[in-house]
Amino acid sequence: MKREDKARVIEELTEKLRGSSVVLVDFKGMNVAQSTRLRARSREAGVDFVVAKNTLAQRAANEAGVEGLDEFLVGPTALAFSDDPVASAKLMAEFADDIEAFELKGGLLDGGRVMGSDDVVALSKLPGREQLLAQLLGAIQAPVAGLVTVLNAPLRNLAVVLNGVAEQKQQ
Repeated sequence: MKREDKARVIEELTEKLRGSSVVLVDFKGMNVAQSTRLRARSREAGVDFVVAKNTLAQRAANEAGVEGLDEFLVGPTALAFSDDPVASAKLMAEFADDIEAFELKGGLLDGGRVMGSDDVVALSKLPGREQLLAQLLGAIQAPVAGLVTVLNAPLRNLAVVLNGVAEQKQQ
């Protein structure tokens, strides 16, 4: 690899390490079909799956000011970048369950917190961003819906009473 290409790769990895969460995996032993399926699923989930040389990834981590990734950058390493840390953790954990040779190494959260493989598995069990937003919206909406029901009750009761009076007068 030429020096310019290495510099470009390091720059891209540095930018991604600064701006997103990452899950590091050992992908050795995957066949082409499994790799193709992983890349396709990654694109669908908004996860950027990158295979990089460990030395280049380490230089990018140093430039990004990230410490603690050295222990994970051993052997074949791929990095799964995502703005939603749960999305990349879920996808990589799913593939680790399906493919025996695929192994979670660790990860890095947006804030720079380094995680071990157990932390990545725990993160993968959390609800996704969309599900959390839906739950939050439901929690906000429930009291408002209850308030509307309570405020509409006197008006509804008045309509029932007036309807009853009108029916009595018609008889």
